[in-house]
Amino acid sequence: MGGTCPQDDGQINKNTMKNSAEYSSMVTGSAPAKPSLRKRLRRWLRDYKWPIIGVLFLVTIALGYIGFSKHFSAIGETQSPWHILYRTLQLFTLESGFVSPVGWELQLARFLAPAMAVYTAIQALAIILGEQFQSFRMRFLKDHIVICGLGRKGLLLCEGFLERGKRVVVIEQHKNNSRIGRCKELGATVLAGNATDLELLRRARLHNANYVISVCGDDGANAEVAVNARQLVWNRQGKALSCLIHIYDLQLRNLLREQEIMMGRPNAFMLGFFNVFESGARVLLEEYPPFSKTGDDLCSRPHIVIVGAGRMGESLVVNIARNWRDRDKASGQRLRITLIDREANKKRGSLHLRYPQLERVCELVPEQIDIKSPEFERAKFLFDGQGCCDVTMVYVCLDNDSNALSAALTLHQRVRALEIPIVLRMTHDAGLASLLRGEKDKPGSFVSVHAFGLLDRTCTPDLALHNTYEILAHAIHEEYVRHMKEQGFTPQTNPSMVPWEELPESLKESNRAQAEHIRVKLETIGCDIAMSTDWDAPLFEFLPKEAELLAEMEHERWVEERLSKGWEYSPTRDDEAKAHPCLVPWNELPDNEKDKDRDLVRHLPAFLVKVCFQVYRIRTK
Repeated sequence: MGGTCPQDDGQINKNTMKNSAEYSSMVTGSAPAKPSLRKRLRRWLRDYKWPIIGVLFLVTIALGYIGFSKHFSAIGETQSPWHILYRTLQLFTLESGFVSPVGWELQLARFLAPAMAVYTAIQALAIILGEQFQSFRMRFLKDHIVICGLGRKGLLLCEGFLERGKRVVVIEQHKNNSRIGRCKELGATVLAGNATDLELLRRARLHNANYVISVCGDDGANAEVAVNARQLVWNRQGKALSCLIHIYDLQLRNLLREQEIMMGRPNAFMLGFFNVFESGARVLLEEYPPFSKTGDDLCSRPHIVIVGAGRMGESLVVNIARNWRDRDKASGQRLRITLIDREANKKRGSLHLRYPQLERVCELVPEQIDIKSPEFERAKFLFDGQGCCDVTMVYVCLDNDSNALSAALTLHQRVRALEIPIVLRMTHDAGLASLLRGEKDKPGSFVSVHAFGLLDRTCTPDLALHNTYEILAHAIHEEYVRHMKEQGFTPQTNPSMVPWEELPESLKESNRAQAEHIRVKLETIGCDIAMSTDWDAPLFEFLPKEAELLAEMEHERWVEERLSKGWEYSPTRDDEAKAHPCLVPWNELPDNEKDKDRDLVRHLPAFLVKVCFQVYRIRTK
């Protein structure tokens, strides 16, 4: 269902930043880039359209009144003020302007009046017939994006897709939602009603859409949208519908990820889950890493402080520990993380229970402190027994922006001279975060304090669509590039050896189809996947006969895909003519080409590990 919830909304800030350039300007302290004069003028006209019309109406009345007064005076007639006003109002219906002489006031009024009347009539007609016109236009809609729920996440996603020129249909339950007007102004189609309603999803032409993204305020509602979407496209042919739903509860999100690959249906439905806290933790650590990836830190053992052990704080702990384990696997040195929270002991126990390897990778020190207490202001957790501060990074992850900023500035006062980076998670890159942007120009103020707008950085088309299949498709392409380099090929001799971002959409789709076929392969040999909590578990290895079977299946899948797109066999490869020498049965394929498929299959468990999955056997062959 559309609408808002405590975890999603609250009051939206009208000054929300719209792009990463503004975010960068906030961090650096530079002024954000101003929109063009044309955009500013259009925005101004949109915001003040009706007040302007009202003023023009009064001006027209005044001009007409003055003009008719001068006209009657010029011809020697005396008319009452009410008669003059009545003649003025008749100008709007083209009934009283044919007089002589005509002064400039009346001349202007008799053109303004009908123009305003026509414009107002058109606007009224558009409002009256708007729903009928929208229904007619919806009949021809396809390859669009359906967004269910118009909270802050839904609005940001809508804006992001529209900026890319995509067609967007929004489903929102609450007709009085103030964001509906913004979406319509940007060009989105808005349907009022419950997004879990099967008929409403059918009205949104979901069966012809490319994506449906559900960001309602309730996990159950999002899941119901997915169930109904799957039902609508069960017999779909061609490109599968990608269904992405937001799951607020991280534990539920992790449990559902085990079913993400297995719940799809090739050529019909592809299900994905995402969570802004999990995604936000990854993005935040990419922009503000606690240690270098290469191990060349000046400090041999970083000490990280995380204030707030909620969903964002928990995701940070797990991701930081994983990154440290991957970097310092050989040394075995434990990372030190201090966790500040009112229930720090409880949160620490929960993390150790769900991630058994966490205790071996890092020393997680709980400090049960209320951020509003004098104990937090003293911040003894920043210093050792000798009064020296060995903290290298501080992350503040509190749900309330005001509390987060207050906590960050409190800690900043304690370590100002040391210039320890302090990153605070905020809802948006605007609002209180703008205070930091304004103060960064002042020497010695808040240079080491950085704000990270969670929703602005995670509710983007790229990140929302970066689901398990997309990550696997990336990994498959990277492995292909690596294999081609070993064979001596270069981007000049093989145009497909380019970064994922530069890859043609047709080849991206091929890699995604390859990722989607994983479930079919695993089912064939009696295997399944599960979330990987044991970070040191050995990689799964297929039996030789299983690897050969899966390699043959992959080749057959590839041949079927190419033939369906109009490719034909040819002794020589010609991409423009859609001709390829490998469009032959497996037993006729050269060994060097077979090795490509075998290599892909051998690396399949490693691909899955990259997205925290592991393969396990559910029956023996």
